[in-house]
Amino acid sequence: RGAAPDPAPGHAAPATPAPAPAPGGTGTTAGKSTTPGKTDATGKTHAAGTTASESTGKTAVPAGQDDPRFYRGRVVARGGLALHTRPDRGSRVLRIARPGEIVWIYCKTLGGNVLGNRVWYLLADGTWTWGSARFIRNIGPTPRWC
Repeated sequence: RGAAPDPAPGHAAPATPAPAPAPGGTGTTAGKSTTPGKTDATGKTHAAGTTASESTGKTAVPAGQDDPRFYRGRVVARGGLALHTRPDRGSRVLRIARPGEIVWIYCKTLGGNVLGNRVWYLLADGTWTWGSARFIRNIGPTPRWC
């Protein structure tokens, strides 16, 4: 209902021109961003503001890896660390971080108690998730409070 009818078999649908980008804005061409990209350490170019994880599905450093707002940590949970949607164990698990994995930390907050530790880290690894600080060892300075 309200949709254009399918063309007869063997006939192509008429092409519709792509909308022109707004002045000073970014547009798309054939579904691809025309926004200037950023080249990562592997030499691959990603859309501005994205990371390798967003374009390849693999865990990578955040776009602002040189940004002093990010801290690093190492997962020390033997079986892996469940990363949640909120800083508590009752929230949905988005993924499991592998033991020894290096994670990028944005900030810390108080949340659900995990073996006597209520501190949780907001991780910036392509998906913003929460991990218990009980199972993440800092590499360098302690993250700031959110």
